[in-house]
Amino acid sequence: MTAKHSRNLSMGSDDMDPFSTPEVYYGAKTDPSKQFRNSKVIRGRTFSGTLPRITPAWNFSADDSIMEKDSSHREFHKSDYPIKRRSSEDDMAYGSRRFLISDIDGTLETLLKNEDTDQNHQITIEDTGPKVLKLGTANSNGYNQYAIRGTYMLSNLLQELTIAKRMGRNQMILDEARLNENPVRRLKRLISTQFWNNLTRRVSEDNIMEMAHDTKIPAEYTRVYVPPNCPDQIEFFRKVEKDAQKKGQKLKIEILPHVITPEYVKSINDKPGLLALAMEEVPVVDDDDSNNASMLFNSKFIDVNEKHKNASKKPKTTLRGLPYVVPGGRFNELYGWDSYMISLGCLIDNRVDLAQGMVEHFIFQINHYGKILNANRSYYLCRSQPPFLTDMAIKVYNKLLENGDNPGAAKEFLERAMVAAIKEYKTVWTCEPRIDVTTGLSCYHPDGLGIPPETESTHFDALLSPYAEKRGVSLTEFQKLYNDQKISEPELDEYFTNDRAVRESGHDTSYRLDGCAASLCTVDLNSLLYKYEVDIAETIRDKFDDHIINELGEGETSAVWLSRAARRKDAMSKYLWNEEHALFYDYNIKTHKQTKYESATAFWPLWSGAATEYQADCLVKKSLSKFEELGGLVAGTEKSRGVISLDRPNRQWDYPYGWAPQQILAWVGLAKYGFGDVARRLVYRWLYIMTKSFVDYNGIVVEKYDVTKPTDPHRVDAEYGNQGADFKGVATEGFGWVNASFELGLEFLSTRAIRALGTITPPDVFFASSKKTQNNPVVHAVEGGIGRPQDQGIVSV
Repeated sequence: MTAKHSRNLSMGSDDMDPFSTPEVYYGAKTDPSKQFRNSKVIRGRTFSGTLPRITPAWNFSADDSIMEKDSSHREFHKSDYPIKRRSSEDDMAYGSRRFLISDIDGTLETLLKNEDTDQNHQITIEDTGPKVLKLGTANSNGYNQYAIRGTYMLSNLLQELTIAKRMGRNQMILDEARLNENPVRRLKRLISTQFWNNLTRRVSEDNIMEMAHDTKIPAEYTRVYVPPNCPDQIEFFRKVEKDAQKKGQKLKIEILPHVITPEYVKSINDKPGLLALAMEEVPVVDDDDSNNASMLFNSKFIDVNEKHKNASKKPKTTLRGLPYVVPGGRFNELYGWDSYMISLGCLIDNRVDLAQGMVEHFIFQINHYGKILNANRSYYLCRSQPPFLTDMAIKVYNKLLENGDNPGAAKEFLERAMVAAIKEYKTVWTCEPRIDVTTGLSCYHPDGLGIPPETESTHFDALLSPYAEKRGVSLTEFQKLYNDQKISEPELDEYFTNDRAVRESGHDTSYRLDGCAASLCTVDLNSLLYKYEVDIAETIRDKFDDHIINELGEGETSAVWLSRAARRKDAMSKYLWNEEHALFYDYNIKTHKQTKYESATAFWPLWSGAATEYQADCLVKKSLSKFEELGGLVAGTEKSRGVISLDRPNRQWDYPYGWAPQQILAWVGLAKYGFGDVARRLVYRWLYIMTKSFVDYNGIVVEKYDVTKPTDPHRVDAEYGNQGADFKGVATEGFGWVNASFELGLEFLSTRAIRALGTITPPDVFFASSKKTQNNPVVHAVEGGIGRPQDQGIVSV
């Protein structure tokens, strides 16, 4: 599928595309209150009616199921629309109706009063209203009424009314096509045209107070920490600091030391701040300088070395942060592995500027902070996240070439990314404390001292209270004594080492890692490092004539990196692969045993290519069934998670929850090893629960799903809840890597499968019908078959 939409225009539409972005659709040109009497936007047109009306190609009945259509996708409702001789027909015979809503506030109030019976400002299948609201048609100036029926159309109406109101509109013309749009098409359109934009952040002098504000740790001052070897940024932020102080704002700019130690990071835990990221030089925009304004806000990356057209007048410039995409609407920080997953969706939607910006930020972080950070906050300076830089940079590089960008600039970008990745590999992942010399494998094991400050204030109370009682001090006093290292508690030291390792793994939290994360050579991390080794080797060989200079001025060749990859692959087979169980397990370097926790990370060696063909075959044939649920892959098996109770609650990275990264890496890995049919089956399952939730629950897209639940998979009973579910009226961002999984998943599916998703066809029903269709070559060909030439001959969804 593409983000483009065929135009479905109604009479008198002024050529307005009904699927335009809100900025266009609810812009001044379509505001009925600002139109002349003879404007096409509000002008009614009357036709002689001698035929019944024709419903749109996609329509939802009151019980939310899509009506079956014939091959023309049309259905005549003679009982609802009887033929009248020479009658007035104000609605168009083909295409979509348009509605005149002359009072948005009043319509919203009526809609919510009638339909939002649980009063959460959403219209879902759980609301018990009449599921119908009549709107007046635009061509009759509101006189003729037409019923909007069913949860999906009514929730879309709520979303459109809410957006229009937020944009300052009191009246609107609304296309019916916007209400009964195929849900797959609608969700893809929202992701590509709205969600990415609403999740995009970039630091500027105008928004620094908002961006740097920390919601986790209260502090008197808002702070920004800047690396000491970035003089342009220091100058920029000092000026911003002075301007802010003149306005009475409490902003402080702090310069980091050249060497960042755990002791230093602990010392600033009560002075949290935003860490500076990569910036670009851009022209200063004067109020009357429209050319500069266009250049500033519409360009991807401005070449600051380009000579100004007027050589006699040097342009004023300032700094502006490169763009990046945050995981969810409440975040302002750049997060580590979220950014890789998000970039996959951005590249599909040709938002290469966003993906490239995030790679540039990672390069900056490695060069100035020593690692790709969990997120760019001061308390994350010791902690990294799962490494994906090499694959991310290669994909951006290929997209730049595909788009016709300067090959030299693209190659220079790729070189900088690879040099940074080499530094990260050597100084973070394959040295103390993360490397295990005996196995040659790596662990998540960040540095750090004291109690992690970013958690909720009471998060560790139950853990710390017995220690405070033993010492005869209050809990607050104990925390200060422990953080200041005035008392020693080795058991607590080990606990917090493992706690930080869990958070560095990105899988916070899971019983898989509980109390042992820093001692585990995990399948996931070592799969990623194998990918680094292969990517670096192949890039050096294929793009740089088998020689690249690292940051220390030393030469790197492909042979060395291929040798590293071969050693890691052998070590993974020796220590992580279990022949009897046909599964990859984490390896505990303290107990010298595999953990036997069944995790979906077992499929990561397929994504990275670290698995042998034999291991991949065994994994799919003998172990996939342990993880495959209604909605895709579950993060871990119920057996491994164990019994849940009040004292042992659910963890969000365990059964029964599924996560977009686990799905994405499994899809790609399975396809890489020739299991494309299995990959597409899993894709359909995941996209099904996404689409069903989107239809049934007011356009919701959340961080994770309960992949075992057929009705409300977005409801999650685990710590941290579910990001993306708390909104009023309309969901405007979705969730970053889930958005990306939808975009990527559609790339796997045939046209027939995408049609089935649009009708919310359950996986088992669709799979059964697919088998029947594939047994009939004629029907298979007519209905779209597999849909992609490279997949011909594979039984597929």
